[in-house]
Amino acid sequence: MARLSIDLPDEFIFEAEITVRASDLNYGGHVGNDSVLTLFQEARILFYRQIGFKSELNLDGAVGQLMSDAAVVYKSESFLGDELIIQIAVADFNKYGFDLLYKMSNKQTGKEVARGKTGIVCFDYEKRKVAPVPDVLKVKLI
Repeated sequence: MARLSIDLPDEFIFEAEITVRASDLNYGGHVGNDSVLTLFQEARILFYRQIGFKSELNLDGAVGQLMSDAAVVYKSESFLGDELIIQIAVADFNKYGFDLLYKMSNKQTGKEVARGKTGIVCFDYEKRKVAPVPDVLKVKLI
């Protein structure tokens, strides 16, 4: 059976530290698959704040972003209280969006927990349609 593969770059442009909460755990007692995307979102929000944006919904006036696709590859378990390092890189820039790549690792052990990719598309929330990547964002990402 074919397996999903996400190639990560050698360098990342952002890093966040997030502690695993009880709400991130599933019935198996480890971080649930649904929580990994939520943890990536937390890191993405921190990333946008660091580069000067208050919200994913306002990158330039009415233009924000939405996620067009997502992929996650799980590498190891993570448990309550683990400190995770989530790194972010940007790839595959185009007129309307780009990919964000994520590497999640356990701070204490250095073990990779998960890697992911989200397809980001810029979206004009007033016009309710896809919009070009705002120049103010492009300058900060390239």
